[in-house]
Amino acid sequence: PEIDRKVKEMSSELGKGNTYPELNRKLAQYELALEKFMNENLGGQSYAAFANKCWPAFEKYFGHVPCYVNSRLAARGIPVACEADIYGALSEYMAVCATMKPPAILDINNSVPKDMYQENKKDIGDYTLEDLWMGFHCGNVSVSCIVQPVMQHQLIMHRLMEPGKKPDITRGTIEGQIKSGPISVFRIQATPDSEIQAYVANGQVLNINPKSFGSIGVFAVNEMGRFYRHVMIEKRFPHHTAIAFDHAAKYLFAASKMLGVEDVYFNHPKGMLYPSENPFR
Repeated sequence: PEIDRKVKEMSSELGKGNTYPELNRKLAQYELALEKFMNENLGGQSYAAFANKCWPAFEKYFGHVPCYVNSRLAARGIPVACEADIYGALSEYMAVCATMKPPAILDINNSVPKDMYQENKKDIGDYTLEDLWMGFHCGNVSVSCIVQPVMQHQLIMHRLMEPGKKPDITRGTIEGQIKSGPISVFRIQATPDSEIQAYVANGQVLNINPKSFGSIGVFAVNEMGRFYRHVMIEKRFPHHTAIAFDHAAKYLFAASKMLGVEDVYFNHPKGMLYPSENPFR
């Protein structure tokens, strides 16, 4: 009976995007299994977060990808980080606490093509090309944060795991353009020296068609190019970043400091150099 209830929920939530209705029963069963595991292991705690394996070992055993289920749990304030990313789950959970909104975990995937920048200047405003980047993941963003969510299959996995075949075990992603609006990027992470560091910045998702697959959007953060080079790469942060769907940098910075994190990095404005930045132009 609980599986039937979940299937109805999923069908209603997806609406026209319910492209694989026969898959929902498997997804519902998986969601119930995660809920059961969570409830049996909460102990004295009130909240939970998952850092789950998702590929390439998951699909052949379960017959689907976990992305849509991950997005549904996140919508309830139970973040699920992809690829067994434990610090990603913690970062997402802090984003939930700061905003009381569904979080996401995305790859800081690549830069925005120059022609896309030129075509959308009116929607970009004062941001430069180097301020823009693509935020992407297979399909884990909650449907409330996507313009027209559609259940799909994971394109890369399909090429690797089901080449030349109709998608089957790679189905279950949620795809679509991420809704425009304010966001913060945040990551708390252990260093190789067993210290904890973090970064945070406010930004926004722009109303631009990213022309790609997955849960994806064109993101803007002031001075992102410098921030990416002198913080994310230089300080060896992973490519996953937690997305808070609001401007929450003030609270995430303060919370990190309260937790005893000494190094909390942020995007320096123009004219404020990073310690390693060359002052000679």
